Amino acid sequence: MHEAPREHEEYQRYQELGGIINEKDYESALLRSKNAVAPSRSVVRQAKFIAETAGIALASETSADKRVILYGILRTDSKPTDVKYHHSQMSDQRLFAEALRMVGDADSLHKLLAAFPNISF
Repeated sequence: MHEAPREHEEYQRYQELGGIINEKDYESALLRSKNAVAPSRSVVRQAKFIAETAGIALASETSADKRVILYGILRTDSKPTDVKYHHSQMSDQRLFAEALRMVGDADSLHKLLAAFPNISF
């Protein structure tokens, strides 16, 4: 089965924004985000704190904001036993940056990078 050109272009855009999650995990997270239930309150609180610190406006219904949903999916993923490096080992700010990259939100990504200059993104 051949990969749809649009999906590949979206993954390339994600990588151009500095994304490092492999394509399989990237596609899995996006697919799960389409049918996701609202993230836990702790996930929403953490995402809101990160966004507010960086001056990023979230949707008024924070739990429905796709960036928050993706952050929650990435945050709650478990590291498979057969891999050495996995996104579940990243900091909260780094995972939020990955979520911003996944939706192509370059403006918010730049705000996040500027707000947390001591974190390696």
